[in-house]
Amino acid sequence: MSAALDRQIRPIYDALDTGSNKSAIVACNKLLKKHPQNELIKALKALALVRSQKVEESLVLCDEVLDSKPTNDAVLSAMTHVLRGLGRHKDMVTMFEEAYKQQPFNEELGAQTFFANVRAGQWKSAQQIATKMHKQFHDDRYLYWNVMSAVLQANDAATPPNMRTLLYKLAHRLITSSPTPSYQNNDRFYLHLSILRELELYDDAHKLLDSDIGRAICSTSLSCNQIRRDIWRLRGMIREEGELAEARIMNMKDRNWLEFLSILDATFSYFTPSEADGPSSSETSKSEGLEHLAKTQELFTRIAEEDGPKDRSAGLALLELEKRARSHGISQDSGRLVGLMQRYFDQVGDKACCFEDLKPYLALEGEDLARWTSFLEAVPSSFTTPAELRRLMNAHKLLRHNLTPPQLTVEAETARVTRYLDEYLRGLKLGVDLPPTELQHADDLALLAANVLVNLWKLTSDEQYLLNAVTLLEYALTKSKHSFQARLILIRLYRLLGAPSLALEHYRTLGIKQVQHDTLSHFILSRASTFSLASTGDLTLATECLESTQIYISNSQETSDFVVRAFTAEKYSQIPEFIVFEDRLDNSLQRDIVKMEHLRMRISHEPINSDIIDMELIELKFIFDRTHHDNRDFDIIANYQPRSSDSIHLQTLLFGKQESLGWLWTFLKLYIRALQQGSDLDDTVEEKLLIGDRPKQTFDADKRPPLKERLVQKSDQELVELTQDELSFVEFASALAEWLEPYHDYTRPPPSVVLAEAAKQTEIKTGHPLKGVDLQELNGATTPKKEEEPPAVTEPPELVTKYFDSLKTRFAEVRKNPSPTEVLHVATLAQEALLLFTVETLRFKPASVVKVNKLGGLVASFKCIRSEAISVLREISSELLKQSEAAGTQESRKDFTEACEIVTNAGIDHDFTLGVAKKVTDARKKVLEGVSKGLGRVSSATNLTSLRTCRTEAKLQQEHRSTV
Repeated sequence: MSAALDRQIRPIYDALDTGSNKSAIVACNKLLKKHPQNELIKALKALALVRSQKVEESLVLCDEVLDSKPTNDAVLSAMTHVLRGLGRHKDMVTMFEEAYKQQPFNEELGAQTFFANVRAGQWKSAQQIATKMHKQFHDDRYLYWNVMSAVLQANDAATPPNMRTLLYKLAHRLITSSPTPSYQNNDRFYLHLSILRELELYDDAHKLLDSDIGRAICSTSLSCNQIRRDIWRLRGMIREEGELAEARIMNMKDRNWLEFLSILDATFSYFTPSEADGPSSSETSKSEGLEHLAKTQELFTRIAEEDGPKDRSAGLALLELEKRARSHGISQDSGRLVGLMQRYFDQVGDKACCFEDLKPYLALEGEDLARWTSFLEAVPSSFTTPAELRRLMNAHKLLRHNLTPPQLTVEAETARVTRYLDEYLRGLKLGVDLPPTELQHADDLALLAANVLVNLWKLTSDEQYLLNAVTLLEYALTKSKHSFQARLILIRLYRLLGAPSLALEHYRTLGIKQVQHDTLSHFILSRASTFSLASTGDLTLATECLESTQIYISNSQETSDFVVRAFTAEKYSQIPEFIVFEDRLDNSLQRDIVKMEHLRMRISHEPINSDIIDMELIELKFIFDRTHHDNRDFDIIANYQPRSSDSIHLQTLLFGKQESLGWLWTFLKLYIRALQQGSDLDDTVEEKLLIGDRPKQTFDADKRPPLKERLVQKSDQELVELTQDELSFVEFASALAEWLEPYHDYTRPPPSVVLAEAAKQTEIKTGHPLKGVDLQELNGATTPKKEEEPPAVTEPPELVTKYFDSLKTRFAEVRKNPSPTEVLHVATLAQEALLLFTVETLRFKPASVVKVNKLGGLVASFKCIRSEAISVLREISSELLKQSEAAGTQESRKDFTEACEIVTNAGIDHDFTLGVAKKVTDARKKVLEGVSKGLGRVSSATNLTSLRTCRTEAKLQQEHRSTV
């Protein structure tokens, strides 16, 4: 490239860097007039078009550059960004492979070809490239790239099980043939050990680990030491591992909890003899074990005395030792566990971690429980320092954990919440001088009180306890604005109370970032379509869905770069972790639940047409074949409920049901079936029109039943995750799809017609024909003639005709509830049912289709169903509007404040309670009014369509009479 052209291209790079894509396109167009065949300018223009969402135009330029088989670094770099933006990773691999073939002695190009395969997850091809590079450039690094690629290929879900062992054996042969030993590099050593572990070559691994250099590496590398620990255990060297751990604890003052666990495992290995041991050897082993148990107990006691309260490891190890001794039936002292717990509480009771530390050991019964309870009840209820307050709070938590059902009466729980509130308000005085960024010392008392109030609600079904809980937690946040635990509980409670805008406000205040969107977004987005106002144009929750999915987009773009960097730096211990991380996010259950919720919101906002149907169908089909991982965090919420009752997570679930894989699969099957019936796409057409790569399949994908069969399969395990109203909706959708399926199959145009139309539209948009489609072959295919007669028109099933009437009855039942949540659930499902009916009947909207296929009788039957649906939606809309007006009145606020008697009597200001009441009632009014307007809008839009259809029906009937 000339210097002059280089200067002219520089502004294009600057425009792309600053996001000025339009400027970049204009600059590229100017240069292309002078240099029409310049690959770099075409690549840069394609990149600008991709970033401007002009995909069809970019495809033409992209294919032109790929056809020229570029080798220039700048062109390859630009095309890498283009192809990644289009999801065409396989084309990126092909591009680099073609370039490497042209310049086989270019080492950098070879490395980039390897990295392209790594980014695409094509480990077999990556291994072949690494083999070629090692032979050509004689660098040991490429040998280890080869080994790592073989290991990753073995671990890939697409690799058959019988191939995995062969690949590990290949990796082992390669690593042992290396001219330089693996122990010259920590990560190479780790890779070698991991292969030996997988092949169960424990003796070979032990030789490496037992060498001086092996011991030195394990002493400095945590990853190598962890794999050494695993290998020793698998080799049966549990006792040797215990001895090594004891030496590290005593000589090096190592307080890693894993070392204490190693000693515990070694101690109890005497009580789990192998099958080969006879009765006599078993008795000998037991006597040795008892002796070793006494020594371990003495060791831990000595360490606990030396460390005192500054380190908790030895104290916890003593508790774990006694717990395991009890489980093996070899405890020498029946009261020892409680004694150790008391001693631990005396030492650590003034630390926030005390409750969580002791929780695994709290399953006490009988005399032990009575003794432990008496000890905790003796903790002074007065406090003058934060340490004394923390000790009291831990005592409350520990006492509450062991409460039995007879102790959980309304009177007893009310007394507890009164006590916690009193102590909380007194405890706030200890934090008067704390800066606003700090948490109050007494915050856990507010959380305890909130837990009790939630339990009272579950016991009585009286909403007043939830109102008290939200008022208390809102008050706690005025004192500790960064208390994320208070916000998490508030999010759950506001959704239960039908105040989703307040829940969203607290969720956004949490400042959720990065991977937290995957683990925590379920708090706000679980069944979010119940509260969605998308049908009115309010896209707040729909936008939240999109924002939560950004982590998945960045994961697919960035994690592969981390893997490439790890290969470059030879950090082989990190590569499998990156791959697992990427896989867990790519196949996240929460990701696809949010996708389903967003689809349910989208169809209520956007006009339903073939473009939406086709786009959503393709994406849902990809989701359906995934192996999902549930990364959601349910344990993060502070749970201070007794072990005899449900956790606060289960108690505060919306509708008492948790969305999981069964819920997702049920709705996926429902929507895929409906969209598939409404779409003209089949697998042939989809393959031609799909731009990016298809997701990778598992090795047994070809053994699955056909998609059509899987879509009609049902299981009780899946349906149990649905609410009563969702189950009725699913039955309606299934009956509707079953009824209309033969008419869809008969009316759907053949693939050749669909491809011809797609090619025509592409040429109109871009001026270029659709790649891979020969229009001459399709010529004349646009006027197909059906030889068979259309299926006979049948009456719609009762599940379809009576569904909306049953919804009206159901709505009358739930509207009496004080919380509007169930009312909204029924209302939004009624709206969704009408929208699904629109999707299913969209194909029969054009008069020409109905006439050609002789389906006038079928279309006539839609009228009654649609009219009934619109009538029910309007009735529900009218009732919701009345409820919204009642929710925002002065009277409703007064009722709220009167219901909050518990917290106001405790000392929380009446004006503050009134402020919370105003926020909650306004939020309820907003969502009720919004859903009401949304129902009206959807029914009006559908009614307009219905009127047009009626005219079509009348015209068809008139033509039919004339013919007769």
